[in-house]
Amino acid sequence: MKKTQSKARDGEGLYLVLISVHGLIRGGGLELGRDADTGGQTLYVVELARALARHPQVGRVDLLTRRIVDSRVSDDYAQREEPLGDGAHIVRLDCGPKRYLRKEKLWPYLDCFADNALGHIREIGLRPDVIHGHYADAGHVAVRLSNLLGAPMLQTGHSLGRVKRERLRESGMSDDDIESRYNIATRIHAEEEALAHAHRVIASTRQEIGEQYATYDNYQPERMEVIPPGTDLERFHPPKRGQRKPPIWPEIRRFLQKPERPLIMALSRADERKNIRALVEAYAGNEWLQEHANLLIVAGNRDDIRDLDKGARDVMTDLLLRIDRHDLYGRVAYPKHHDSEDVPDLYRLVAASKGVFVNPALTEPFGLTLIEAAASGAPIVATNDGGPEEIISRCHNGLLVDPLDPEGIADAIQGMLADRPRWQRYSRAGLKGVRQHYSWDGHAEKYIKLVKALSKEVRQTRREQHSTSGRLAKADRAVITDIDNTLLGDDKATRAFVAWLKRHRKQVVFGVATGRRLDSAAAVLKEHGVPAPDVWITSVGSEIHYGAERTEDRGWSRHISHRWEPDRLRECLLKVTGLELQPKEDQRAFKVSFFVDPPGELDAESIETRLYREDLHARVIYSHKRYLDLLPVRASKGLAVRYLSDKWGIPLEHVLVAGDSGNDEDMLRGRLLGVVVGNHQPELEGLRGFQRIYFADATYARGILEGIEHFDLPNRCDIPNDE
Repeated sequence: MKKTQSKARDGEGLYLVLISVHGLIRGGGLELGRDADTGGQTLYVVELARALARHPQVGRVDLLTRRIVDSRVSDDYAQREEPLGDGAHIVRLDCGPKRYLRKEKLWPYLDCFADNALGHIREIGLRPDVIHGHYADAGHVAVRLSNLLGAPMLQTGHSLGRVKRERLRESGMSDDDIESRYNIATRIHAEEEALAHAHRVIASTRQEIGEQYATYDNYQPERMEVIPPGTDLERFHPPKRGQRKPPIWPEIRRFLQKPERPLIMALSRADERKNIRALVEAYAGNEWLQEHANLLIVAGNRDDIRDLDKGARDVMTDLLLRIDRHDLYGRVAYPKHHDSEDVPDLYRLVAASKGVFVNPALTEPFGLTLIEAAASGAPIVATNDGGPEEIISRCHNGLLVDPLDPEGIADAIQGMLADRPRWQRYSRAGLKGVRQHYSWDGHAEKYIKLVKALSKEVRQTRREQHSTSGRLAKADRAVITDIDNTLLGDDKATRAFVAWLKRHRKQVVFGVATGRRLDSAAAVLKEHGVPAPDVWITSVGSEIHYGAERTEDRGWSRHISHRWEPDRLRECLLKVTGLELQPKEDQRAFKVSFFVDPPGELDAESIETRLYREDLHARVIYSHKRYLDLLPVRASKGLAVRYLSDKWGIPLEHVLVAGDSGNDEDMLRGRLLGVVVGNHQPELEGLRGFQRIYFADATYARGILEGIEHFDLPNRCDIPNDE
């Protein structure tokens, strides 16, 4: 029976959520090579979604990506949902400014993307059987969703920041240039976070696991699986005898003096990592190649090089300068335009001319273009870094080369073109190897087996359904505030807030989110005349209680117990100089707390690294330069607020949160309405500029009131829409 959306909504079949935030993603006419963000990953995730949806045990697949409203790109990317068939959908979510942004600019908006993703999943009404992040940015989102929903997480890196940084260093870039262009430190931190939380990492090759992931602190090879991607064998196939030249041919022909010669083709984005210059230098330095073959460089689309982003502009300018320097006119084609429908024809042109496909990338985690070329009958020459080694070991259809050795690249190509029987062997072997090892249906079968195994391995906890009554059930507004130096600190301001609260208590839920333990929070609020909150989020988000009776939310306790090993955490960090356990009464079931002495001397990232290396899982919170708290990975003030929003049906954009220090930051980000009081710590200055985060001039509780007025919480509840 053909799967339908209604079948998925009825709960039949697995519900799979894939996340690929950046680039331009649509079901047809993918703009591969348009820029550095629209490459093989976009094709991978679309074809993966379709392949998984075809599997008989799958009910619905959602591919979540960023919605883009920008006159510079197609209106397709502004559509909120696009069906892919068989219950698969591209779902586009708002994330930061509406305009198209390169991935390095998206980091500040990812928490908002995660909140919007949670809203979509709630609307669908199904609990995901897996949440799968693709690339570091999506991994950051997947960690948050997995922790909120208790769903297993998969991660696929596609390319890795540590590997990229080393290769760029080898090519001559300075660390400062790498950081300014690629925001590499943030990316590597997100990759470490994803590796720490993912139940399984899906890699394309054993080399990716053994050499690339092995450079990370949280390297856990036992949680890594090799499932190679597939290729569409209906699109990519050898040329037929007597087949006419395809529509793209005139665009190539016009460059060449002797177009009948074999084609040496590279197909990639205009990206420095793709190392096109090495192929040009290889061709320029080999007279035999210049006399017997033409070079075809397909590097994205352009009208004017000056309109490209800086990275692509630099690559294309360098390409043209090298062609001119070596006087390669008439022997090198570099067409300005192609679309996704031309790509299979390009491979077939290479095969029909008895040419070679070359991938000279500095680093290549897998290499989809290589299996596409193989499926089209074209032998390959490829970088010896990453996936090509395993592709050639399975398909026996080409040669590996050092991407930094142009002479070696040229020799490999020449040896293949000059030996026709060898060329034929490689061509036939590639066709056979792709059919045997690289089909999407085979990938989907392995994937579903893994998901079903995870569902048994991961304890599936469902939140308790409390009977909902009173204010929490009826209200659609909430104010949740930190206590010390936010709600308290100025007695007159506190009294003014309490007076406001009494006037609006029927329509607004009142909650506190504090690092204090429950009894301490209750005592200090009573001392200052603050009525008992409807919601108590205490111990830095590790405990939730309700009302004057302080009724425990046991569902939250079960939810956050995932991977929590407090004894091992204490044992590990007591070895760190400058850390001292706080008193016993400040240690909680789901919080391990230390003093930092001397204050301000702790490097929080070094603590995370130590935990990664010991395979320990905890959220590290360093605040006021004096306190270090370790929580379960599913616990924090921000995650607790979102849990409550989800549980009680209060929209995130109707929840105002207020704080003053670093342990409030994840509560302030995203779709919530954030208020930073005027007496805040310097560590929150980085949040300025977000329209959903209001920096009050007034201090303490008057700052909360100023924020309430700014957002007009009791009435219109003005919601900024840029994030």
